[in-house]
Amino acid sequence: MSPGFLFGATSSWYSNGMKTTIDKAGRVVIPASIRERAGLLAGAELEVSLEDSVVRIERIASGPRLVKVGRRLVARPTAPSDSRPNIDVAALIEEERNRWP
Repeated sequence: MSPGFLFGATSSWYSNGMKTTIDKAGRVVIPASIRERAGLLAGAELEVSLEDSVVRIERIASGPRLVKVGRRLVARPTAPSDSRPNIDVAALIEEERNRWP
């Protein structure tokens, strides 16, 4: 499952939640800090679903393909390298550790 965001009944559970509004055309602005953390770039495909009273927005990421390298199967990304977000996993882990007292 790809990273997702919950808006609605459960958003108060998250300390990093931010308020936004829906405009007349039905568009929602996702704050820049959340887009950056999730690696959402302009043109990213998103899936929007309704679960009870919660609107869930998930990035649609194309799955890897399996390539045989020697005797092993290796997962290789299918998205072009320039469209994949550059995410520093170690920094994200450290940021999460520092969020909690």
